[in-house]
Amino acid sequence: MASALQNATVSLQSKIPPSARLPTNFTSPKPLSLSFSATLPSLNLSTTTTLRLRGGSALGTKMSATAAGSYAAALADVAKSNNTLDATSSDMGKVEKLFSDTAVYGFFANPTVDTEKKRQMVDEFAKSSSLQPHTVNFINILIDAKRIDLVKDIVKEFEMVYNRLTDTELAVVSSVVPLESQHLAQIAKQVQKLTGAKNVRVKPVIDPSLVAGFTVRYGNSGSKLIDMSVKKQLEEIAAQLDLSDIELAA
Repeated sequence: MASALQNATVSLQSKIPPSARLPTNFTSPKPLSLSFSATLPSLNLSTTTTLRLRGGSALGTKMSATAAGSYAAALADVAKSNNTLDATSSDMGKVEKLFSDTAVYGFFANPTVDTEKKRQMVDEFAKSSSLQPHTVNFINILIDAKRIDLVKDIVKEFEMVYNRLTDTELAVVSSVVPLESQHLAQIAKQVQKLTGAKNVRVKPVIDPSLVAGFTVRYGNSGSKLIDMSVKKQLEEIAAQLDLSDIELAA
């Protein structure tokens, strides 16, 4: 599945003309007052959100988070009513993978690219990745509402909603090299014992800075940490040593 998804992303990249990609120096305008209304009729839901930005990056970030949360909650409601919550979560993982590519994200975020071209690109990705119809419809709604720039935040918000609905604990496992599946399973069992969660979802992340070993973040917004990395051990050793009187040879 990972190979097929990667091939789908590469295929989409090859079809994006340079003129349609978002310039590296492009920045979204920041109006003093912003409001929009998004209606989701085909999702059997109606979401109307009015947001007002009166300057300040902190307020702007809060606005985006609120909008992303509203969209994520609407999608989760649809998935729950259709009994496709797990499948929709899988879809959002594929969407996250797609939009993590800067060329693909730039294409969809570029306001000069025709909406129909973006829809055609979505259809191709949907077919190659076997996305559910309501997931495809959801992405097209974001395109039509000019809110596709929120897609990464929406994925994160949906993940949190999904975890709450399914009593799932997310464990982000960082390591220098990919860990074997049996090791990930052991970590999942340990996190389940610590949290009492019904389910544990392990999300592997590669982090070369750890030198060796691994770390596990879980809890509310990754508030709890299990650090089994060599990096931490080196930091602890350095903290215990008094290096102030040591002179290095010339």
